[in-house]
Amino acid sequence: MKQNLGNTDRLIRISAAVVIAVLVYAEVVTGPWAMVLLAVAAVLVITGFIRFCPLYRLFGIYTCKKP
Repeated sequence: MKQNLGNTDRLIRISAAVVIAVLVYAEVVTGPWAMVLLAVAAVLVITGFIRFCPLYRLFGIYTCKKP
């Protein structure tokens, strides 16, 4: 897998995942929506750490510096 996420994109993804987790933990969001948002947060964290987003590849988007 080629990396296609830049540092800013990674920071935004991981920060959004943390915000979602805090909202669910504080019970601002509950029920089925909480589970959906936690799944989204998990995807954001995983893609942020491995620096690869399949949707970006599908659309040809690169936010990192090309070699």
